[in-house]
Amino acid sequence: MKIVVLPCSFDNYGYLIICEETGEAAVVDPGEYYPISSEIERTGVTLKSIFCTHHHADHIGGLEDLLGEFPGLSVYGYESDKRRIPGMNHSLTDGSKIRVGNIEGQVLHTPGHTTGSICYLLEDVLFTGDTLFGAGCGRLFEGSPNQMYDALNIKIKSLPPRTKVCFGHEYTIQNLKFAGFIEPENEAVSKRLELATVERGEGKLTTPSTLKIECESNPFLRCEEKGVVGSVAEKGLGEALDPTSVFTVLRRLKDSF
Repeated sequence: MKIVVLPCSFDNYGYLIICEETGEAAVVDPGEYYPISSEIERTGVTLKSIFCTHHHADHIGGLEDLLGEFPGLSVYGYESDKRRIPGMNHSLTDGSKIRVGNIEGQVLHTPGHTTGSICYLLEDVLFTGDTLFGAGCGRLFEGSPNQMYDALNIKIKSLPPRTKVCFGHEYTIQNLKFAGFIEPENEAVSKRLELATVERGEGKLTTPSTLKIECESNPFLRCEEKGVVGSVAEKGLGEALDPTSVFTVLRRLKDSF
């Protein structure tokens, strides 16, 4: 499996997944038409499928033009998004199986950012859209804190630490600054921020990360860690300190950071 990162619009990421055995390919989150079409032409692959993590316009902005260029595409999304994703002709649920050529994968329903948010796991790579970012997570537009906590800390966090995380936006530096605000003594955060700052200064991307890196430096996956709980106790104005409540306070703090 080969993965090509496709920077789209201002700070979005789409991804081209290529089965090197068959030459077949899929795009995750076609936020913009031109960079995707250009990469398909450059690589000479056969685009078969579109995998949508959710319905927001910045993640499907290039979809209709791609459907015009490549008739017959399979367009996948969560079952509740059928009327919100143009051309969607394959409805998915939690645990649904997917394929790109000879590559097999599955779907994780991860509501929180939206009620229909899903992640795609192919081999050891997880495409998270706006559910899990580098050192952060998505805002709660439709789902509840409980749903997002479960999506991140029960479902995603149960995957192997080596799992690569391909996220939907380049927010890593801003997220790491918040992580440092929450856990100023966390060396994994400070070292990651230093590295990300250098990488972005050189025009490099911070995607993918790994689940191991996220568990060490992403406060939204660290809701039971002493440093995070202590910070929430100090900043959370008397909130309960169970993991879901800690997550809820973290998300509220990040919204205004």
